[in-house]
Amino acid sequence: MKQNQIVLGMVGVVVLLAVGYMFFGGQSTGDYRETVVSERERQYKFLRYNEESPLTDKQKLGFDSLSCFPIDEKYKVRARLVPLQERQVLEIPMTDGTLESYVKHSYADFELGGESCRLLLLQAVDEPDPKNFFLPFADETSGESTYGGGRYLNLRQDGMNSITIDFNLAYNPYCAYNPDFACPIPPKENILSVPITAGEKNYLK
Repeated sequence: MKQNQIVLGMVGVVVLLAVGYMFFGGQSTGDYRETVVSERERQYKFLRYNEESPLTDKQKLGFDSLSCFPIDEKYKVRARLVPLQERQVLEIPMTDGTLESYVKHSYADFELGGESCRLLLLQAVDEPDPKNFFLPFADETSGESTYGGGRYLNLRQDGMNSITIDFNLAYNPYCAYNPDFACPIPPKENILSVPITAGEKNYLK
């Protein structure tokens, strides 16, 4: 009996380790934080120095860092993918009043703060990689500590029927920096009723 308990205990440990590896990608907390910091630094350098940045030359002079929430691993969630049987084209309004076409691919179901959440994953009509997704979303912070027009995430499917959503990597659309740019507005399916205090904050000139 005791031996069986030991075997069952070892199996339980292996399962927990496997789940932990799947969720955190084999990264320690320190490595994970470094990954997020590195990605934020990459975004900052693009905005500050790249010719395709939405920032004007005058804005770049005073732009010394991204304004972000502290990194919080609870906002890195594992979601179940629920593919849509009929992948219809969705016309999403842009901030300039035009429309842009995306394919409605899947729903991502997950829990955050004890609440069940569902977000619609989109793909560009000409997206060559079926595992790449675009996720525009808004939440309870939108229009306050974050940009009123919502924020974006670029996602890649990393499981058979699941995907990791890391809100610590949420970034602002170009129009948050410069109203001359047109950006997709999050569809109604992607307006969360919970505050996402993770990722990039609103840009204040």
